[in-house]
Amino acid sequence: MKPSFTLIISAIFLAYIAHSMYVIYGIFFPEQCKSGGRCIYPYLSRKPTPKLEILVYTSAMKASLKERDLTLVWKNSSLDVSSTVENTVNVSLPKKVRNNGTMYVHVFLVPPGQDPFASQYTVHRFSPITTYTLPKSEVFSLMGDTQKNETSLPTVPVSHWRQKITINVMNEHLALDRTAIPHDIYRYFKASPDGDYLPVLFIDELSFRVRDLLPINKSCDQMPLSITYSPISVGKLRFWTHMLQSIETLHKFGFTEKDTDELKGIFADTNFYFLMMTFAVAAFHLLFDFLAFKNDISYWRNRKNMVGLSSRAVLWRCVSTIIIFMYLWDQETSLLVLIPAGIGAIIEVWKVKKAFKMSLEWSGLTPKLLFGQTSKKEQETEAFDSQAMKYLSYALLPLCIGLAVYNLLYTPHKSWYSWCIESLVNGVYAFGFLFMLPQLFVNYKLKSVAHLPWRAFTYKAFNTFIDDIFAFIITMPTAHRLACFRDDVVFFFYLYQRWLYPVDKSRVNEFGMSFEDEKSEGKPLHKKKKD
Repeated sequence: MKPSFTLIISAIFLAYIAHSMYVIYGIFFPEQCKSGGRCIYPYLSRKPTPKLEILVYTSAMKASLKERDLTLVWKNSSLDVSSTVENTVNVSLPKKVRNNGTMYVHVFLVPPGQDPFASQYTVHRFSPITTYTLPKSEVFSLMGDTQKNETSLPTVPVSHWRQKITINVMNEHLALDRTAIPHDIYRYFKASPDGDYLPVLFIDELSFRVRDLLPINKSCDQMPLSITYSPISVGKLRFWTHMLQSIETLHKFGFTEKDTDELKGIFADTNFYFLMMTFAVAAFHLLFDFLAFKNDISYWRNRKNMVGLSSRAVLWRCVSTIIIFMYLWDQETSLLVLIPAGIGAIIEVWKVKKAFKMSLEWSGLTPKLLFGQTSKKEQETEAFDSQAMKYLSYALLPLCIGLAVYNLLYTPHKSWYSWCIESLVNGVYAFGFLFMLPQLFVNYKLKSVAHLPWRAFTYKAFNTFIDDIFAFIITMPTAHRLACFRDDVVFFFYLYQRWLYPVDKSRVNEFGMSFEDEKSEGKPLHKKKKD
């Protein structure tokens, strides 16, 4: 028996998951060195346990440092590597930094009493404590504040202050082969004069979030800085390093810091074990996305008529998807959310073309849009569809207009365009599920659900429940988050109708079409003669 395309893809996916689990295991449990001359041992494994002192400086200089170039902002002379310490300090800003300059934080780890600039036991790391980004767009009341305008903000990035920093030291005492130190964390290793390796110091840049940024202007003499020290395991250190490398790669592909900030939030703001579960769920989301996309495209490509399907529901999905895409764009949502929304909008436009049998004909330089003819059975479906939409419009129009007026009077916006888009998308999110009622009404009138693409629906349903999880993890507009749960309700309605109108897969329905047409996975629709 020849395996199906879905089976092959699923097998490849499971093999990929197994390989990924093996790689992750290797990251968290690196091979340790057995006794021998090539082993290198941690400085912290000495007896008695060495004491450490941590010093945090700020400077406008990145390298070639001298003590006079640095300003000490925090010092802990009896650091307990296994404990968590938090402290908040005020940092004075030099004139260069206030004038859109860059500032760095320098962290030194050294035995107590030794000069951090001269000791051979010093471990030093640094990171920028300022970053350049566009100021956040201001919002204002469109009806009340007529003096504001959206052009008042700078159009070039300005310096912003990172008000939080997290410092880590690896607290696992690993004996490693000096010729096989993991390459991803090799840069953090430094040998002591005695031949062991000094404490592994790490500045967690995944903890830098866009929401914590504060704009710097010439009047800012001081800025707050929250310093957190915590231990880190070798597995988490390696995993964090891989994630930082991935984020740097995304930046090279044109992703902004705001885009990658959503990824940082997943790692920095989520419990680590919950994060591992999220990765597994995300992998299945990717699989179901692909299978739903493949079955949906196959179904619509081979669909020759709209018997039993609500063309108005298809048109509404297209319009609502475009509105959602424009809203996400206006809200400066991460590309991780924006790109899939854009692809979905393009697919919905293609479905509308198929549903209304649209074609473009050119008469010289003038385009002419043509619509195909409908059969008697399609006209019957259209009648039910039109009847449902008429009843629906009586409820929808007052609700949408009322919501738009309320938004205008009581909610601040960036511009009139922003108000228009937000009013439209609120209508989509709040009442969009009502536009699924015409299809439910058509199903009720026909007493059949055999015409629906159930396989694609099933994959999309799985992803809907997965989206419920991601709604609490990835930063997105609240309305978009609530819409994820709205989709659950819609799917349960369809499940109820499937139970109410069971499908005999071997029976030809009232339109002369077999349910097996959907299962053909890409084969042209066929008809069976009724007995």
